[in-house]
Amino acid sequence: MKNIQLRYFASIREAIGRGSESLQTDAADVGALRDALLARGEPYATCLARGRAVRIAVNQTMGDEDATLEDGAEIAFFPPVTGG
Repeated sequence: MKNIQLRYFASIREAIGRGSESLQTDAADVGALRDALLARGEPYATCLARGRAVRIAVNQTMGDEDATLEDGAEIAFFPPVTGG
């Protein structure tokens, strides 16, 4: 099991109702972690749904679902940012 820190930003934070949480997981990569979060049901199932645009950072570096999870990792989920 790995201990990781999850961070949620913007509309994802609003939907989940908190900005961060600690989690123990046996997920090997970010994709498996996302699947585990989706399996929790609402509100995770809606705001992190497959097909929904969600950006991911691993230890404060942009990443994707293939990124390997290591003990102590910080994973951030946030919507794409647009400017105008």
